Amino acid sequence: MEPDRAHPAEIVSGADAQAELREGAMAIPTDYTGLEARGAVAPAAQAIPKDRDSMASWFLRRGALRVPEITVYFWIVKGLSTAIGESTSDYSVHVINPYIAVILGFIFFVVAIIFQFRMARYNAWTYWSAVVMVGVFGTMCADVLHVVIGVPYIVSTILFATILAVLFIAWGRMELTLSIHAIDTPRREAFYWAVVVATFAMGTAIGDMTAYTLHLGYFKSLALFALLFAVPIVGGRLLHLNEVFTFWFAYVLTRPLGASFADALGKPTSFGGMGWGAGHVSVALTVIIAVLVAYLARTQLEVQLSSSASSGREGFAAWSEPVIRLLADDQPSTEATTHGASEEVSG
Repeated sequence: MEPDRAHPAEIVSGADAQAELREGAMAIPTDYTGLEARGAVAPAAQAIPKDRDSMASWFLRRGALRVPEITVYFWIVKGLSTAIGESTSDYSVHVINPYIAVILGFIFFVVAIIFQFRMARYNAWTYWSAVVMVGVFGTMCADVLHVVIGVPYIVSTILFATILAVLFIAWGRMELTLSIHAIDTPRREAFYWAVVVATFAMGTAIGDMTAYTLHLGYFKSLALFALLFAVPIVGGRLLHLNEVFTFWFAYVLTRPLGASFADALGKPTSFGGMGWGAGHVSVALTVIIAVLVAYLARTQLEVQLSSSASSGREGFAAWSEPVIRLLADDQPSTEATTHGASEEVSG
């Protein structure tokens, strides 16, 4: 089921903002070059306003989609980013003072998010850098509750699940959609990143709960979450479940899945791991992620179409055709080219 798409006048709340939209003051410019074929018609960067009135207007202003298209590449990099969040967090808190590690994690997280919000359209490097830093900081948040404060994993899981539910309810009531294909204002993206942080924290707590509290260990936890991750694939394709629900269901599960993978590789053999070491796992994952992101940045494969032209699929329906889509994007048909040329002549 394709998620509903709000009309621009519905997206912007407040009478003044809607009036600006009707008058064209908040119209999206269309004279940018480089990504027009993929619908990302926006400059590479934008300034974040400092005064209150300008900030309020900017926060509601529509623009190009700054989150990626959901393809198989998205899920691969997402899974690896959760794994590197786990291994980097474990390595950092053991190499340096844990309190300093958490502060540094927070600083890098804030810097990465600021760079992401400064982008006027999707940029693979800034987006995935933000995801990785959310993974590191989100892991630290969950670990601090258990290790420092002594909160049981099941309690922290319930806590983060409650926070996540509140964020989803607030996001849905305010924006009328939870679709990743409709994140075209800074306010919607703010909800998106808040939810991402909560999913990382909750996923960390869930993974630790199954590994330690339920005594499943890393490999059995890895198998469990891999099986659960297949649920939205089957549900989306065969049972035609709501795609927004299946997307976020899978998104949450990538965190314990990736964390179990990283722990299985990095933890000592005496603790049920393979003993590779968290530092070595982090370095290896960094190299793999960098190669994949460089590929995505070069091909622009993950750049979404505009919200009005997007297919509306949250990801699983597109898994079977990423290569076909890549070839179609790189080699546009003669008919499409001729049609575009005729439009230029007629214009």
